[in-house]
Amino acid sequence: MAPALLLRLLLLLVVAAAAASSSRTTRCHGYQYKASQGPLVTAVIVFGDSIVDPGNNNDLHTQIKANHPPYGKDFFNHEATGRYSNGLIPTDLIAQGLGVKQLLPAYLGADLSPEDLLTGVSFASGATGFDPLTPIVVNVVSLEQQLAYFDEYRAKLVGIAGEEETVRILRGALFVVCAGTDDVANTYFTTPFRRVAYDIRSYVDLLVAGAEAFLRNVSARGASKIGFVGMPPVGCVPSQRTLGGGVRRECEPRRNEAAQLYNARIQGMIAGLNAEQGFGTLVVYLDIYRILDELMERGDRYGFAETTKGCCGTGTIEVTGLCDSRFVSVCDDVSQHVFFDSYHPTERAYRIIVDDIFDNYIQVLI
Repeated sequence: MAPALLLRLLLLLVVAAAAASSSRTTRCHGYQYKASQGPLVTAVIVFGDSIVDPGNNNDLHTQIKANHPPYGKDFFNHEATGRYSNGLIPTDLIAQGLGVKQLLPAYLGADLSPEDLLTGVSFASGATGFDPLTPIVVNVVSLEQQLAYFDEYRAKLVGIAGEEETVRILRGALFVVCAGTDDVANTYFTTPFRRVAYDIRSYVDLLVAGAEAFLRNVSARGASKIGFVGMPPVGCVPSQRTLGGGVRRECEPRRNEAAQLYNARIQGMIAGLNAEQGFGTLVVYLDIYRILDELMERGDRYGFAETTKGCCGTGTIEVTGLCDSRFVSVCDDVSQHVFFDSYHPTERAYRIIVDDIFDNYIQVLI
């Protein structure tokens, strides 16, 4: 073969390889997208409780904190940032999967750069809920106050990028709302304050009404798409097995029934909002009950050896202040556990949950 012809063939191969690379398809958390697309949303903006709180409680006068070891034992530099897990939490994984950034920061108590603000933050506060009493009991940030922080945040965006760009960012952002579990697990079943006046059905009505009002408030602030996280099998969480599952620590059925009723009512409420003329926001219900039930009932299929206890201490009750390396040890192999403490999953379990969300819902949220 002539040298000139060989050179032309090599050049064609290089060009073809470059073209393939520039439009290559990447599988991220089960969702197929082209790397050349860049970020799939403008920002990720989050409201809710400890499942999505990266450290907003750190400077609050509350016992509900995770800014101490062993939390963060598998995080970058083994840092306890306030995330309620051994490593990353769902919103970090969602932000990564959407190509936005590696970590979704807390809004409070951090020196955030303009880029941090432009690409989204979390306002979530561990142990809050849709019941107005829930955050008061443990002195954390209410969802109403989270909205007030969002208004403050929006003003900062305008200062950085101007009003028109702020509107574009918010319309292109994925908003995530994750709350309700603390209402059922803590306020209703653990404290006596609500059971005097509410049975489970009427208490669920209270929560659904609170969730609807909150979604309407988020929509009014410019959200185009909202992912609303449903409730897990609350009665099978390690701490709830301990508190309500008897000597054998079985799943407690009333808590699970409350979660199932709540999820059904929430889905009906969301369908009503989406059908409402002039509402202007798509709300997508994100079911996590099914995948968490799968992990807890058939964890061995996913390589988990322990599904009923956390990794921290005895794994039966330790959470937040009780899960502290000064007083308790942690298990040898976190990857074998679905739960890190008695309430919050491990990063490995969170990855499976987020994979499931991407596989089933993300196409309609971007």
